[in-house]
Amino acid sequence: MNEFIPTHKETSCLSERIAYRITQMLKFTLNIFYGKKYAKRAVILETIAAVPGMVAGMFNHLKALRRMRDDEGWIRELLDEAENERMHLMIFLDIAKPSWVERLLVLLGQGAFILVYSLIYLLSSKIAHRVVGYFEEEACKSYTEYLEKIDSGEVENVSAPRIAIDYYKLPNEALLRDVILRIREDEAHHRDRNHDFADAYQKKDLPAHQL
Repeated sequence: MNEFIPTHKETSCLSERIAYRITQMLKFTLNIFYGKKYAKRAVILETIAAVPGMVAGMFNHLKALRRMRDDEGWIRELLDEAENERMHLMIFLDIAKPSWVERLLVLLGQGAFILVYSLIYLLSSKIAHRVVGYFEEEACKSYTEYLEKIDSGEVENVSAPRIAIDYYKLPNEALLRDVILRIREDEAHHRDRNHDFADAYQKKDLPAHQL
């Protein structure tokens, strides 16, 4: 995990450029509020990241019912992604200990993103998954920077929260750095899978409004 290399899918068509632009807008908004405050930035990041899997899982569940067709395992994987991102949020709430004002911002941000992402998914599932793929690319970069700050001593490498130790089955003496490494690996997996989901939609002969 120490030799982790971030990857980036180059944009090659209009839908990918749209998805990448949406991601950059989210990143810009996130930087306005928290910049280099990595723990509190992670709270916002994970609040947003926990939404797509649940939204996509719900829409795929309804589609499977409507078409009376097997979902090929997508629903369970998407819901597992949402649960994993929720656990990331729980871990960082323990680390960052946000104030009630910051918690309110989290709730407002989550509410807005649920509406926006649901609309994107209805208009184009392919773009929606590509957005998540690019968003997770940025998450990997953010956690890599977080690790660099820990290694340089700029951020204290405190003891890992008990919730993280239990979730990742870490030794009791585990530190923050150990937790960030595992979270980054989770994000890299979500990055690759959502790009795969978007590629799957791209390969299908879908109606124009779904492309």
